[in-house]
Amino acid sequence: MAKIITESTGKFGQHYPKIAAIITASAHGKDNLMTAAWHSAISYNPPLYGVAISPKRFIYQLIMESNEFGINFIPLDKSLLAAQVGGISGRGTNKFQKFNIKTEEPIKTGVPILKEAYATYECKLVDNTTYGDHAWLVGKIIAIHFLEECFTNQQVLNPSKINPLLCLGTEHYVTLDNNSLHFIGKGG
Repeated sequence: MAKIITESTGKFGQHYPKIAAIITASAHGKDNLMTAAWHSAISYNPPLYGVAISPKRFIYQLIMESNEFGINFIPLDKSLLAAQVGGISGRGTNKFQKFNIKTEEPIKTGVPILKEAYATYECKLVDNTTYGDHAWLVGKIIAIHFLEECFTNQQVLNPSKINPLLCLGTEHYVTLDNNSLHFIGKGG
């Protein structure tokens, strides 16, 4: 097969799939959430996590006002939730009420913790740098909520217990196929 080679990037998407996460924030009595695929761990020590968010988003405003955010990881069976909260602005709509989203109490921040998440990071904002049309928000993880049964003893996601939501881009979602998993050690 021949590769296509182009200088016109358009909406480049060759880097997908990515774990989809629901970003949550709260400020001045207003809660909001959005779906994001552009996020990553940055450092173990200190524990840092980053997410790319457009400054045009209402959730960006809430994060700037509160200096905190949540990263919620949800399973494949909640893909409709990911599509719903990613497809509507929270500026004039309470998405938690509209989509009947249940939350749990945070322990170190004021961010909503999604009851349906198999893992959530509570983060304090430590950096905000704009790159092109998105800001890269870096948070220090100050609390973690997770379902222990969804992870191995080494804290690796156990796909026989949970099907993580993977985003293929433009509201297309998939998950891992347990029959095609291959655990390969560092030796090859």
